[in-house]
Formats: sequence, C-alpha cells, structure tokens
Amino acid sequence: MSSVAQQCLSEGISKIHPHSPPPKPGDLIEIFRFGYEHWAIYVGNGYVVHPAPTPEAARGGVSGFSSVVGNRAIVKKELLSMVAGRDKYRVNNKNDKKYNPLPPNKIVQQAEKMVGKEVPYSLTSDNCEHFVTKLRHGVSLSGQVGPQPVWQSEQWGPGAGDPGHVGPIFSAQGQQETHELSWAS
Repeated sequence: MSSVAQQCLSEGISKIHPHSPPPKPGDLIEIFRFGYEHWAIYVGNGYVVHPAPTPEAARGGVSGFSSVVGNRAIVKKELLSMVAGRDKYRVNNKNDKKYNPLPPNKIVQQAEKMVGKEVPYSLTSDNCEHFVTKLRHGVSLSGQVGPQPVWQSEQWGPGAGDPGHVGPIFSAQGQQETHELSWAS
C-alpha cells in the first residue's frame, strides 16, 4: 500500500464496514452515501477505479452525475480512502454465486484500461454498479434500479444529488436489472 493510502487510512478518513474483509484486487466496493450506494472496483495498493462526474459537470458546480451534462461519466483511479471520504464501505461481491467472477488480474487490467475514458452514465442502465459488475463478471448488473418509486419526483430525481440520484431504486420484484454496456476502445 502506498504511503499516501496508509496515511489516509491511519487518519481515519474512511471507514470499512465492521463485517467486511479487507479488499483484494478485483473486489467490488460498495460505498454507503447518504440515501444511495456508490460502487467502485478495487485494483490494489489502496486504489479503486470508478465512474465519476465529467470535468464539465465539475466546472458547472454539479456535485454528481446529471442528465443536464449529457449522461456521461469519466473513469477515474483514485485512493479508496479519498473516494469513500468519511462514508463507510465494504467489499460486496454479491453476484459471485450467480455469475463467475473473471480472474482478478483480468478485472484489474480491464479496469486500468478504462481509466481516463468517458463512458455513458444513466441511473437506470449505465450506473456505477453496472460499470463495476461488467468489469468483474462480464455482465452489467444493478440491484439499485428498476421502476422509479412515486416519491422520486423531479426535486429528488436524477441530477438532484451525487451521483445523480438521492435514494435507492429497486425493481418492483426486488430483482436486479441486467444490461449490456458497450465501451469504445
């Protein structure tokens, strides 16, 4: 682990969930934000790869993904401790029983190839969970999406928060949505 990563962890900048094992390369990391979960993939040495707001969104003062900014995200490699901040996180490879994970070195290699690229972002079909499960399993999955509940109005809908939604969204049957992502090389 890098000295910066060790310093961040020792200063308590982020907190691993008490029942979570330490992350290993290729693990999915679920970060508990206020009202939703952000997802990243652990690539080793304290770093994760994850979709983040584009520079246009940042310049516009948008703190998260917004449909106003063209439904795009940029893939970043950052310290897990910095991405999580003071939010708790855990290793959550919840789909491993249903979908075989790719070898860790292949997951990390694919994740590293994506760094710096712009990718589509959509709350319902191309969100951060879809992104990381595509890397780990070869299929994009999300347990956070489905029909929007009645309380998800314009005031609280996509674009209102970081990264584009305020509350968790589940399918009517509590099932995960599966979508294929296509990434340009």
